[in-house]
Amino acid sequence: MKTFSSFAFLLALAVAGWAQNPAPRARRFEDAAPRFLGAEAGVPRRVVTGAPFSGDLVTESTETLADGNRIHQSSTTHVVRDSAGRTRREVSLAGLAALAAGGAAQQVIFIVDPVAGASYALDPVRKTVSRSPWAGPAPGARPSGAKAARRDRREDASQLVKVQPLGPATIEGLRTEGTRTTVTIAAGAIGNVAPIQVVTERWYSADLQMPVLTKRSDPRSGETVTRLVHVTRSEPLPALLQLPPDFKLTERPAPRPRPPADAAP
Repeated sequence: MKTFSSFAFLLALAVAGWAQNPAPRARRFEDAAPRFLGAEAGVPRRVVTGAPFSGDLVTESTETLADGNRIHQSSTTHVVRDSAGRTRREVSLAGLAALAAGGAAQQVIFIVDPVAGASYALDPVRKTVSRSPWAGPAPGARPSGAKAARRDRREDASQLVKVQPLGPATIEGLRTEGTRTTVTIAAGAIGNVAPIQVVTERWYSADLQMPVLTKRSDPRSGETVTRLVHVTRSEPLPALLQLPPDFKLTERPAPRPRPPADAAP
């Protein structure tokens, strides 16, 4: 049974090998961290320029068990983005303290610099940084028409996806537009006796070009809410997006090339 939000689960994968004392184990974090960058909650798959900000992404998940017991998980990521599209994410591990044995760090830092074409994972305690080539999409990249058409055909054929506009709302001082997406898993599709409905509400800010509030309710795993709070719309200090001079740098090889956008899934 799923007991972490998707964010917490991915974070657990990233730090599981790193939060060990022996040196050979410690290197596992450097292997895992760059892979975690692209999957982190709230990270857009394209570069956003001209929209600097800082704020906190708070993710909370609540699962109610069959006996009435409840499991609640929470994680916070401090997010910084400059006008050139560079991002810094300070991830608190306080909510996953059980995974961190032997005095491991309670914070990790990720910096993505599309200008330099590199991504970094920083360990503030050991003062080390792992650098790997950044293989993200080009600025402003969108799914191609062919790929989007295939996706739309699949949704139309299934008749299981319903998207409802919720109109405008002001959240954290930002104008947003909301949508509610309901996905119905038909009875018998995954061995379920009755249909299952998964409902996602998404409030998107055109100014920041990212969601400000996302709520997902799934009877199989509970409710997950991710919200952006303490938003400041200003250019961050340049030092926040630069590597500390006293950190030891290690290099990682370039990732495998991604398939073309129109490649069959």
